[in-house]
Amino acid sequence: MSMPPGVSLEEIRRAADRIRNLIYFSPCQLSADLSAMAGQQIYLKLDNLQRTGAFKERGALNKILTLSAEERRRGVVAASAGNHAQAVAHHATQRGIRAQIVMPLMTPLVKISATRGFGAEVILHGANYDEACEEALRLCAEQGATFLHPFDDPAVINGQGTIGLELLEQIRDLEAVVVPVGGGGLIGGVACALKESDARIRVIGVQTERLPSMLRAREKGAPITLPPEATIADGIAVRRAGDLTLPLAQRFVDEIVTVDEEEIASAILVLLEKEKTLAEGAGAVALAALLQKKTSLRGERTAVLVCGGNIDVSLLARIIERGLVKDGRRVRIRVHLADRPGALHQLTKILADQRANIVETIHNRAYYGVNLGDTVIDITLETRGSGHIAAIGAALEEANYRYERIQ
Repeated sequence: MSMPPGVSLEEIRRAADRIRNLIYFSPCQLSADLSAMAGQQIYLKLDNLQRTGAFKERGALNKILTLSAEERRRGVVAASAGNHAQAVAHHATQRGIRAQIVMPLMTPLVKISATRGFGAEVILHGANYDEACEEALRLCAEQGATFLHPFDDPAVINGQGTIGLELLEQIRDLEAVVVPVGGGGLIGGVACALKESDARIRVIGVQTERLPSMLRAREKGAPITLPPEATIADGIAVRRAGDLTLPLAQRFVDEIVTVDEEEIASAILVLLEKEKTLAEGAGAVALAALLQKKTSLRGERTAVLVCGGNIDVSLLARIIERGLVKDGRRVRIRVHLADRPGALHQLTKILADQRANIVETIHNRAYYGVNLGDTVIDITLETRGSGHIAAIGAALEEANYRYERIQ
């Protein structure tokens, strides 16, 4: 598969020289806890610590720095609902370049505010990214502005590839890298930098199973457009792989795997607890794949890209809740009781003896089809894992309680 024009190891090196003093050289640290959990040495490349909270700054800045004086005068336009928007807004505004960002109408207020805070003009248009992108391209044609594509642009791909060069500096004898994949700009650049430097390094891509656009494109041999799907990994929720990034994935990427929503939520929770690191859904998929043994890696010295940390706090609360349920540390059960004094006290005593913490109760007599003289109580419990849940169930059965677990 031929290389797309303008993308090469030499161009990635030029991009690194161009942005070196303007981008945070993010740390890449060995995690003893995660290494033990995954069964291999795991190094976390923390590009969620960039100024705008994601790796997107690298590509956006490299593209902006390659603009001519006339292009800078006319301004730039981008379409994005997240990290690319903030990256373009920050680095264009810093250089006195007018930046217009078209965002879908349903974009969360926190992302709109952040993008405006970095100095861009935000235009709300369309029900989704595709409609926002059409409007952005219309504005470019009308104003003569430059469109900054989030991934399918050689300068953007080369900028993202600078992460690969940093990994070679930071990890001695690097054997594998696991990379989140949306449109493919990140993995395309990183894989090119690594494989052209040392072809023995394995590059694994990870997508959400709800939108595996690059995986399907590799299977078909051409980009295809997938139906829209909602996912907590919204940063990689790309329906169509790039025309430039697909050849890079075909040439350099060894394997692409997928992870589901609960696996992503669990990885976010693990990063919070074990590493005190906040990752958005897209930033946690690489770790999720390793923790769930989804890849073919077995013991390699592996870099995991934690590429973004911009997450809405209300979504984070829901993700934590899902992660706790997935890990067996929170469970909801429905218990049938005789409707008489002391019945609830006897039940809570059993739960207390099992050291289960009650988070919430819903006591109901009128619903669930219970008999007169009976009642039902839904109880949410904090637990220590699946073994603890099994012990609670055994204690309830021994006391002749009828119960069921509510998913």
